[in-house]
Amino acid sequence: MKLGVVILNWNQADDTLACVRRVCHWQMDDVHLWVVDNGSQEADACRLADALPAAVTLLRSEANLGFAGGNNIALRQALQANCQAMMLINNDAYVDADAAQQLCLTLEQHPQIGILGPVLVDAEQPDRILSAGGRDIAQHLVSHHLVPIRPGELRVVDYVPGTCVVIRAALLREVGLLDEAYFFGGELADLCLRAKHSGWLSAVTGSATVAHALSRSAAARQQLHAYYVVRNRFRYIRKFYPRAKLGLFALWTLFSLYEVGAALSHRQRARARAIALGCLDGWRGRFGGQNARVTRGQFA
Repeated sequence: MKLGVVILNWNQADDTLACVRRVCHWQMDDVHLWVVDNGSQEADACRLADALPAAVTLLRSEANLGFAGGNNIALRQALQANCQAMMLINNDAYVDADAAQQLCLTLEQHPQIGILGPVLVDAEQPDRILSAGGRDIAQHLVSHHLVPIRPGELRVVDYVPGTCVVIRAALLREVGLLDEAYFFGGELADLCLRAKHSGWLSAVTGSATVAHALSRSAAARQQLHAYYVVRNRFRYIRKFYPRAKLGLFALWTLFSLYEVGAALSHRQRARARAIALGCLDGWRGRFGGQNARVTRGQFA
């Protein structure tokens, strides 16, 4: 299987380079690696460009296009290069050779699976499962499955988290690339549901485990992650649940109000503003990248 691997960088050159080194140690045949610099600051982008191995293709966007937009840049090239599958890896995820091989082997053995992921565990607490697949984000407050999967077992899920995911090229050609309106979070749930509507399955295998260093992105989770988690559910509902829109909008509005109150009770004013803004933007259909507004606390 010709595999395209895509790693996204945004002002984290050291993490990205470490992730690239891990991939280069896989010693797997026919692996092609793309790194996308997603509008990083000049110093970070230059450090990345100077240190990447020659065999790695570096693509650079002048603006931050988000998770979906940044990955789509490389996915288009991987499709043109006739890769049979693409693996997206967060630069703070630890994917070893065994996990990569198991994911590719499982995909080859199950042609009905279009999107496949590993079990995700906490890099600092390996016994703690972060996700063993996801449930429909429109209907579940806690969308991650936390029940373990036995080695060799496959679990069909509503979506596979984007921390580490393998996607068939045939699926992308059929249903399209990641929806860039989400910007960050929700785009894999969207892709998996579009895939399901076209007859593909999304699954997680218990034979592959990947560690995710959540602490690396802890600061962003207070504001940006909180904003997009709320707002992007409204995007997802608009696309896939038009008849149930008002009821689901009400559900997520109540959730947002609760989370705003909880944040304020802990004196987390920036987080409270981010959640409130996410709910407001969800109602009025304001999508795409909103990092500047969120971090500045702007509601206009």
